[in-house]
Amino acid sequence: MISGPITGGKHGWAFGRPLFDLAARDYIEEEFFLAGEALTYRPVAGAEWGRDGGWQAERKGTVSFQTRILVYRPADPKRFNGTVVVCWNNVTAGYELFHGESPEILEGGYAYVGASVQRVGVHGFPANPQGLVAWDPQRYGELSVPTDDASYDIYAQIGRAVGPSRDRSGIDPLASLPVKRVIALGASQSASRLATYVNAIHPLGRVFDGFMLQIYFGLGAPLEGDTTIAPAERPAGGRRLRGANLIRELDVPVLIVNSELEAIACHRVRQPDTDRFVTWESAGTTHVPVQTQIVRNKKYEREFGVVPALPPSMNRIALVPYYDAALHHLNRWVDGDAPPPGQPLIEFSGERPDVVRDEHGIAKGGIRLPQADAPVATNSSIPMSADFSGSLRGSNHPFGAAKLDDLYGTETKYLARFEEAARRAVEAGVMLARDVAPAIEEAAQEYRRSRAMPALPTPAPE
Repeated sequence: MISGPITGGKHGWAFGRPLFDLAARDYIEEEFFLAGEALTYRPVAGAEWGRDGGWQAERKGTVSFQTRILVYRPADPKRFNGTVVVCWNNVTAGYELFHGESPEILEGGYAYVGASVQRVGVHGFPANPQGLVAWDPQRYGELSVPTDDASYDIYAQIGRAVGPSRDRSGIDPLASLPVKRVIALGASQSASRLATYVNAIHPLGRVFDGFMLQIYFGLGAPLEGDTTIAPAERPAGGRRLRGANLIRELDVPVLIVNSELEAIACHRVRQPDTDRFVTWESAGTTHVPVQTQIVRNKKYEREFGVVPALPPSMNRIALVPYYDAALHHLNRWVDGDAPPPGQPLIEFSGERPDVVRDEHGIAKGGIRLPQADAPVATNSSIPMSADFSGSLRGSNHPFGAAKLDDLYGTETKYLARFEEAARRAVEAGVMLARDVAPAIEEAAQEYRRSRAMPALPTPAPE
């Protein structure tokens, strides 16, 4: 059962909503509640839950739930491109992280659904809960996700509730938009759960027309048991995450979009591209760059009234333009077009293995975004600190004025080199033409920042 649109509450806005008014971009933002019975699953007895990803699941039981979805859709139905993106909201932080206001979404005419499907997102961690219920009990007090075992079916129900065959006899979150395609999106922790959905749940009945796993560490989540743990309990100390399973071949496209950091984890479970599976790996990038952290910090300040610290030396290559290019290709792919263009993978060597780096300390191979191809700093996934957050933020080591002069001579010559690199990225299909001008503007700022800072030594390998 769907109810809404939901309004009011202690704060008067939906948790995690954009930092700007979507109406100014000709979009409508509405929140709805979804309630019902969700299936839970377990592995089929005797079936191997192995590396190949060909997992077999069966129904175990049902639980009652009530959760929320946050919907962005074009105000003018004529602008709708026919695709709904359903984001499995990430709850690693103890509250929901999601981002659906990128240029590709808003300029491309997509509908976007932020899906609250996990217990932590609704109820928070037991210590210092920051989930929806604690954040605004007036608005969200009736919500309940009793166990993550139900998350897979809750997600499927949300996909059906906004899909082409949805029931329109009651409240329609898409306001009668003619939906043609539904894309499933999950990042980081959510990507691990989406991997399990791909390998075990999708074969039981198709809901989604394509999947994008962003910054995915190569580890599918369990079907049973609430596995999201608080930051203090997470592994740190420089230990690497290791990929453990492949993604099975489906009847719909699957695109993995990784930074350098997840490419390291996924090295042991790399698999070749096919007409239904493609992997992208971007050199010089990391899980959480400064641009992403700035947006998260501003939302955190709005929601919780606290200004988080912004580490000065974290990686500074933005991921949103990269994600947007991937979504642009995936949307065409699920509509029957060719797969996204195949891309080189990051180079590794040794038994560990280790990333092969150039004279600037930047990873060789992989997708070459212009910040890696025309660098003013060593951006990498090498962390500045061994704590959990630091392990995701990578590092940025400015070249300094002397090295910039040796490499480029003047700012004008540097920006010309950067623009050439950006055009190459557009030709390769890993950057959209609309993102070139903003990237050049940011590159000028990064050049001046690098000149103003003392040169730092190239970071030691992981």
